[in-house]
Amino acid sequence: MTSSAITIVLTILMAAAITFGLRALPFLVFRGERTMPAWLDRLGQMLPSAIMAVLVVYCLKDIPDGGDGAWAGAAAALATAALYKWRHNTFLAIVGGTAVYMILLRLL
Repeated sequence: MTSSAITIVLTILMAAAITFGLRALPFLVFRGERTMPAWLDRLGQMLPSAIMAVLVVYCLKDIPDGGDGAWAGAAAALATAALYKWRHNTFLAIVGGTAVYMILLRLL
């Protein structure tokens, strides 16, 4: 094994160990009788919605003002929201919204 291959393997192993450690840390800290502080519980309830709002804004930032691309993007965003509200299935919402966007781009 060459030096660069060893470096790559060690980098992957280190990244895996750090990722596992970060995922396991909350379970180690709050095990047994310990409960989460109130501020951390509130953060856990609000953060998913905040992250989704940021992702929506990020995805819609490149849609041009006016024109066919704007209509396709708006329709795809509405289709994604409607599909998720209807079935509560993230995969279906993403695939459906993407399909609507691609179809509208080809038609318009």
